[in-house]
Amino acid sequence: MIEEKIYIKNKKAYFEYHILDKYVAGIKLLGTEIKSIREGKANINDAFCTFINEQLYVRNLHISEYSYGSFYNHEAKRDRVLLLNKKELKKLLTRGEEKGLTIVPLALFISERGFAKLEIGLAQGKKTFDKRETLKERDTKVEMDRAMKR
Repeated sequence: MIEEKIYIKNKKAYFEYHILDKYVAGIKLLGTEIKSIREGKANINDAFCTFINEQLYVRNLHISEYSYGSFYNHEAKRDRVLLLNKKELKKLLTRGEEKGLTIVPLALFISERGFAKLEIGLAQGKKTFDKRETLKERDTKVEMDRAMKR
């Protein structure tokens, strides 16, 4: 059996924000949650990170209920603790309080050891003209690729 890699990307985050720093954090999950992630049934498009009592939480991360789970199944959109070391948490806490900066999840993946990891980024929101510029760059790249193909 060929095992495929699970890599769920938040494409909206790269369009909406300038990513300044990236971190890889572990996630504190229940048994049925990791099984659903391994099936690829997770969505991080609406998720965001916030500090509650000096602990970093990811909110609105949707992990579908496990299809074979009984009454032990998890809640789909509960708050989940992110696991980082103290130095990284302190840095994110101080930088995250600055005006215009936020912490957004970028990707959810399974590590080589089988643990679920969340790539998070310290981000600054883009203005509308920046978003238009991103769209223009993408269009020119597609056109150049088509021209090179011919």
